[in-house]
Amino acid sequence: MLEKLYHLAENGTDVKTEVIAGITTFMTMAYILAVNPAILSVTGMDGGAIFVATALGAFVGTVLMAMLSNYPFALAPGMGLNAFFAFTVCGQMGYPWQLGLAAVFVEGILFILLSVTPVRESIFNAIPMGLKCGVSAGIGLFIAFIGLQTSKFVVDNPATLVGIYNFKAAIADGSIYSTGMGVLLCVFGVFLISILMAKKVKGAILIGILGTYVVTIILQMVGLYVPNPSAGMYSAYPNFSNFGIPSLAPTFMQFDFTQLFSFNFVTIMLTFMFVDLFDTLGTLIGVASKADMLDEQGKLPRIQGALLADSIATVAGAVLGTTTVTTYVESSAGVIEGGRTGLTAVVTAILFLVSLVFAPIFLAIPGFCTAPALIVVGFMMASGLLRVNFDDITEALPAYIAAIAMPFFYSISEGISMGVITYTVMNLLGGMRVNGVMLILTALFVLKYIFI
Repeated sequence: MLEKLYHLAENGTDVKTEVIAGITTFMTMAYILAVNPAILSVTGMDGGAIFVATALGAFVGTVLMAMLSNYPFALAPGMGLNAFFAFTVCGQMGYPWQLGLAAVFVEGILFILLSVTPVRESIFNAIPMGLKCGVSAGIGLFIAFIGLQTSKFVVDNPATLVGIYNFKAAIADGSIYSTGMGVLLCVFGVFLISILMAKKVKGAILIGILGTYVVTIILQMVGLYVPNPSAGMYSAYPNFSNFGIPSLAPTFMQFDFTQLFSFNFVTIMLTFMFVDLFDTLGTLIGVASKADMLDEQGKLPRIQGALLADSIATVAGAVLGTTTVTTYVESSAGVIEGGRTGLTAVVTAILFLVSLVFAPIFLAIPGFCTAPALIVVGFMMASGLLRVNFDDITEALPAYIAAIAMPFFYSISEGISMGVITYTVMNLLGGMRVNGVMLILTALFVLKYIFI
């Protein structure tokens, strides 16, 4: 039955591979179950309800991805957009969270309309193959940077913006047993995954995550790892004190449409839509490129189903009470493990549903235990630059700009916009033909920087 549903043999995979890939994807994404409620609750939203909405939104979106496209991509409320919602819309602008959810809902409806037309697919297909390879590599650098930050290996530095963790200071003030140990465990995890992959062990990334977690528990038991919540270093022991599923009622269908036609509402909605559109396209380009799912023309078969799943998931997430649900770049971890079909997505979705009951276990895995997976996957995705023709500067420079912009600007959509603008300007000045969609995208990106 699974063969008939997901065409496993046709895609060069099997049930075991897909299950391992699905679990791996979930493990690298599970942090959103803790982070999303923490961010959105500053708006006054109920934290328990946000947790349920996050898990259900991820479940619905990921199942839709499997059903409508048979791709191994997982969805969840997007990072960045949730921060914009909480700290800009509800913080700086002072709007109630109900109005913010209404903007996300309207954005999702518009995306559904765009997804059933050729618009979003045309945008995807219009991006040149070289630039797509640059986007794929940029996403790799971006998620590796996220992993380094999550583990505290990369920290803020007043002089250089970012810097390496200071082990000497940590030994002096005793934090070596909390944040310092988290950094060392991340390093351990990177080597563990790398060695397993070198030996071609199936499920290397998942084994690396779980192996690092087991070592963390042991170190906490003997006192070498000391949790420090104020520094983001939490206990590795599951907390069953709040076992149970919170009520969804405080956020379910809580919309405020009173300012639907105001300029600010439209601006907020367009910002959500713009970032969501190009984050999704960037993720699909990057992950699909790494999985060799793009055809010779650089097109993604069945992309319309993937885009429709993403759009419907955003509407469902807003109804449940969370911000834009989008395709997750962490899906690349499952792809690296061999996931090639919707069965990978279904496994990930089921684990999000199960997390409603077993959240204490899933949430107990510290970020520095999953960070090694992001770092290693980032390394593998960076190989996309090898497919760029560096003898042609009009292809290579835009790909390079897209790649470095993503980690530097901490945004997939910014990387795409910078790459597209660079490509269009260089080719026009060089007297070469640029297709109409790329010209329109360039104009929109320039207008975005001027007005949004």
